Amino acid sequence: MSDYILELKNITKIFPGVKALDDVHFQLKQGEIHALMGENGAGKSTFIKVITGVHAPDGGEIILNGEKIVFANPKEAQSYSIAAIYQHGTVYPHLSVTENIFLGHEKTHPVTKMINWTQMHKDAKKLLTDLGSDIDPRTNMGNLSVAEQQIVEIAKAISTNAKIIIMDEPTAALSNRECEQLYKITLKLRDDGASIIFISHRFEDMYKLASRVTVLRDAKYIGTWGVDEISNEKLISAMVGREITQIYPKSEPKIGDELLRVENLSRTGYFKDISFSIRKGEIFALTGLVGAGRTEVCQTIFGIEKADSGKIMLEGKELHISHPSEAMRAGIGYLPEDRQKQGLILDWEIYKNETLATLEQFTKYTAINSKKERLKAKKLSEMISVKAVSVYDKASSLSGGNQQKVIFAKLLNSDLKLIILDEPTKGVDVGAKSQIYEIMSKLAQDGYGIIMVSSEMPEVLGVADTIGVMRAGKITAIFDRKDATQEKILAAAMQVNGGVPDGREE
Repeated sequence: MSDYILELKNITKIFPGVKALDDVHFQLKQGEIHALMGENGAGKSTFIKVITGVHAPDGGEIILNGEKIVFANPKEAQSYSIAAIYQHGTVYPHLSVTENIFLGHEKTHPVTKMINWTQMHKDAKKLLTDLGSDIDPRTNMGNLSVAEQQIVEIAKAISTNAKIIIMDEPTAALSNRECEQLYKITLKLRDDGASIIFISHRFEDMYKLASRVTVLRDAKYIGTWGVDEISNEKLISAMVGREITQIYPKSEPKIGDELLRVENLSRTGYFKDISFSIRKGEIFALTGLVGAGRTEVCQTIFGIEKADSGKIMLEGKELHISHPSEAMRAGIGYLPEDRQKQGLILDWEIYKNETLATLEQFTKYTAINSKKERLKAKKLSEMISVKAVSVYDKASSLSGGNQQKVIFAKLLNSDLKLIILDEPTKGVDVGAKSQIYEIMSKLAQDGYGIIMVSSEMPEVLGVADTIGVMRAGKITAIFDRKDATQEKILAAAMQVNGGVPDGREE
């Protein structure tokens, strides 16, 4: 009898010109949560598709419950109790929750063979209730939040009697509170006998859930460790292939004159009496619990939303911005949290995305000088190390980190003074994070002012010169870098004992 419910031995998968998996090994124990980590492009997506029958391996063996198995298609893998829950789930927004759960394995009446909707709604409700959710199974999937859709995807996997569940970056788009709910569900699945492969960029996911971690790098198997046996430094080194002694490459700031001043900015229902200032060369972090109003403040500064009262002054001049285009002309740029929906046109080439906001630079009369446009995009891409074959590649073909770099390039092609970055490293692997921090540090050295919205405490403490903490639409504390600690920031974010007084003179 095998010690493992699933084993992959010497798995190789080759696509034209690319070895997507190269002699990869993996072992999953019964009732185990096993973390799989690696940078974007490490081979994790191909790994999932081999296990779920989407791709047949070109070499190696898949062993299930001690027996060698070959999956002809995903349906066959599902028949062996294997299911995958993807970061961007295959949901049908115009169908009900029940229909999404049972699509492809509907329950029918034994005599009439008609779909038994009453039984399906009842079973869907039980699946959701068992997961601690009160979602109405008759609700359209499109009406649910991302976190609720994740729960439905898990219910769908359970409905197929899955014993091996692959969870692909399930926390990437969730708030901290939603992550905690997902952790509880995942642990319950394990306790009920499921074996789980949990793919994530987030170290906290690994520590919360997994007993072991396997690392892939450049399509190769690097190693497997007990979570309590490996240090962060060793894990990062395994993932990126080099020592990252300084994840946060912070240069000594060259702080200049005041650039931006916000005074008593208010927007009913979102935030009230927001006041802070930013100097040239300064990275100002806005942190706090999700829902505190951080993004809404930044969107108001950029002209996406309109304030009810208060002042925004750039270099001493009061701004009256009613549209993002006016903010750009004033010298303010914005990198949104959802890069795929708000920051990029995924079906467009890299060069078109990078030059979209500044087409007037390449236009004479009504004609666009495409050669000049592509040369500028190539220079921008090289400047911030966008990994792509050429600027003709579609933005959709890039990893998350490189998509983020393309948005940086778009900002750098504009004449800006202040750059607002909303969760700039969300869903990005550790190597790309370090590169993004380097870009931010260089921008600050060049005199840009930067507002960074971030929910990651190590990022806030490692990158920012000044930290503003928000809670329930108000700034509860402002700290200089030298005075900030995790405990002080959390106290201000939660207003423990009334919060913490400001640490910087205004």
